[in-house]
Amino acid sequence: KRGAVLLFSHYPADPRPRRAAEALTKEGVTIDLICLQENPGELQRETVNGVNVLRVPLKRQRRGKFSYAWQYSAFIVLAFGYLTIRALLRRYDFVHVHNMPDILVFSSVVPKALGAAILLDLHDPMPELMQTIFNLPEHSMGVRLLKRLEKRSVAFADLVLTVNKGCKRIYSSRSCAPDKIYVTMNAPDDGIFQFRPSRALDRHRTDHAKPFLILYHGSLVQRNGFDLAVDALSALRTSIPQAKIVVCGARTSFFDTVMESARARGLDNSIEYCGPRNVHQIVEAIDACDVGIIPNHRNLFTEINTPTRIFEYLARGKPVIAPRAGGIEDYFGPADLIYFELGDGADLSRQIEYVFRHPQETNRIVERGQRVYLNHTWSKEKAGLLEAVAALV
Repeated sequence: KRGAVLLFSHYPADPRPRRAAEALTKEGVTIDLICLQENPGELQRETVNGVNVLRVPLKRQRRGKFSYAWQYSAFIVLAFGYLTIRALLRRYDFVHVHNMPDILVFSSVVPKALGAAILLDLHDPMPELMQTIFNLPEHSMGVRLLKRLEKRSVAFADLVLTVNKGCKRIYSSRSCAPDKIYVTMNAPDDGIFQFRPSRALDRHRTDHAKPFLILYHGSLVQRNGFDLAVDALSALRTSIPQAKIVVCGARTSFFDTVMESARARGLDNSIEYCGPRNVHQIVEAIDACDVGIIPNHRNLFTEINTPTRIFEYLARGKPVIAPRAGGIEDYFGPADLIYFELGDGADLSRQIEYVFRHPQETNRIVERGQRVYLNHTWSKEKAGLLEAVAALV
């Protein structure tokens, strides 16, 4: 079989498309992938782990609404041109389109006319995400337009993939029947995040010489709550003076603003910024930490999201403090994770202190969380994905 992949992102840095494309190539599928060029020095054409990658000369930038619209439009036109030429030269059995944007799926109109099946992979619900990013009212013209475009994009596709139960409920309530949607969770690659049984934190609570390492890794944007993590660190100065936050992620203006606030409070020496890290370096950072945190703010997006980072910490046997949100509670019971109230920095600090002072109880919670994780490893999610694609083509 031969498949094409459209991705308004960077490859192989974006983990969900990478895992899917590599899984298909290992089954003998020839994959041609069209994505963004991250920097001018990056190869426009190369083969990465069996995937034939073509990068178009366009760089994604996080700016205003009109900037997003221009970037999406430019990539849709370029992807349409590249994919049309390739489809005429070599027939595709399927095209796998990753949002955002949803309407990128229409770039595959020529392969579809030539008989290719179309998979639309909805990583994030665009109306809810744009409401969160730009603080848009639910009934604004922009949000209503995004919902209409979502519905038409879903109708154009033959199969819809999405990331969790919450997203499936959203799409099936407004865009299509539930049986058109298949859930493939964003589980970490268990070949990289190899399973390690948990063990209780081995340290004396009065040992102030050894730092208590709190890891934050991921996008440094406002909704992900790095500022809440710094607020929690400030609250812990007396109870856990050796507490230290280790930060892994690409630098942003939001991060710089929060760090200015941290310096004003004398916290900058308790924050170690490591910059962006690849997946192997993330594994090392998780192994070195005492606890991982996902300090999300409360908004439409974080209430339905199931962060992959939860599974990454659990895979390596580390405690993780996660927000009490529907997208997480769909999978984890009340005793399967250490929860904090979504958006509440004071509660986050209390849960960090709980992990510090109750290592045995924390370890039992991690063990229960690991049992949930083992039901959703990438090996299991991959098998379901391959079955869904095989049935389609």
